Amino acid sequence: MKNKEIPAFAGSYELKMPKMGESITEGTIINWLVNEGDSFEEGDIILEVATDKVDNEVPAPASGTMKTIKHQAKDVVAVGEVLAILEVSEEINSEEKKKETVKSSAVDTSQKKTKVSNKPKPVQQPLASTSFSVNNTNTFFSPLIIEIAKSHHISFEELSRIPATGNEGRLRKSDVFQYIEDGRPYKFAQPVTQDPTAYRIPQLTFDKGKGKVIEMDRMRQMIADHMVYSKHTSPHVTAYVEADMTNMVNWRNANKKAFQEKYGERLTFTPLFVEAVAKAVKDFPNINASVDGNKIIVKEDINIGMATALPSGNLIVPVVKNADTKDLKTLAENVSELAGKARENKLAGDDIKGSTFTISNVGTFGSVMGTPIINQPEVAILALGIIKKRPEVIETEKGDEIAIRSMMYLSLSFDHRVVDGFLGGSFVRRVADYFEQFDVDRTI
Repeated sequence: MKNKEIPAFAGSYELKMPKMGESITEGTIINWLVNEGDSFEEGDIILEVATDKVDNEVPAPASGTMKTIKHQAKDVVAVGEVLAILEVSEEINSEEKKKETVKSSAVDTSQKKTKVSNKPKPVQQPLASTSFSVNNTNTFFSPLIIEIAKSHHISFEELSRIPATGNEGRLRKSDVFQYIEDGRPYKFAQPVTQDPTAYRIPQLTFDKGKGKVIEMDRMRQMIADHMVYSKHTSPHVTAYVEADMTNMVNWRNANKKAFQEKYGERLTFTPLFVEAVAKAVKDFPNINASVDGNKIIVKEDINIGMATALPSGNLIVPVVKNADTKDLKTLAENVSELAGKARENKLAGDDIKGSTFTISNVGTFGSVMGTPIINQPEVAILALGIIKKRPEVIETEKGDEIAIRSMMYLSLSFDHRVVDGFLGGSFVRRVADYFEQFDVDRTI
């Protein structure tokens, strides 16, 4: 016998606390995803509800507008009690359909994914000339979206690439239909794994605590986005070496006064570091590269970026252009000029463009070493720790002796897609060799 449909026409609609299990009599509202006055489409998630057994997301039974919210977040509401009044703009087909929608939304997301992904699908080979990025970072899909995807044979991976316009990055049915109308440009993405044990991003809600709230300024937001993008894009590996800086330290201490009198510039360690790094880059040109899809672009110019802290606390990377072609005097001038502009917030656009390799002197802040994040689209970044005097065993004509030496740790983070351990390790060791083999008889 078929279920008798009870039509409910467009107009006011009472959204009630759904029954989420035989023994469940109440639920706690976690969060409203639609505020009063906001519009939504059928299948959009309106709120999140928690019980003592499972968290659930309640979808909209039809398209419409949120008219009145009866209960707020953290309220405990009995099953069947009215949560909100909706102004629906289209017909709700039946009470039975509504119950099935709520019931399916209570099923764990991972189970739904497994059920869909286990259906036989023809394996599509990705187009070599096409690159993809994940546009929809919210991995929960409503029952309506899942049904549309099933009917059009759209995988979860393909769904995750569709630009989402819903609240908090949720995918709406209009997004999916627009994507289908556009010819499904991401149809040939790599197929979804058939492994039911594959990792899935958990839907977690954290207590972020209380305290002073500080809005990120525009530069901090850009830095945050750039850092997250870099970690997401490049598989980071870090190699460490130790360098004996005694020769360089002694030479600099002996010549810094004469250097300033002759050239009118302070002789800091930075131009010496830039000089040595540029020489090592010439020895290992593949470290001076970027990645473009399946291609590696080895740069002709050697432009060394210097990670620099601004007075605001933000980070910026001014660039010493063609560092391999400049003498120490010119490098010192460039470094001094860029550092001065950074302190005065006067860096121009050209001053921070074109970097091909970046160094970060974390020793300036007293750090022994660091694990830097690659400055995209480069493939490596070098962190230089504090120069510190330590007793070390050295080889002399008399044999091994203990002496006080100025030591420093170097750490190179590199993109393991294109830089292997041999190249990364050899490069950072070569930089350390140039530091250690500094010519103490060098003239200024």
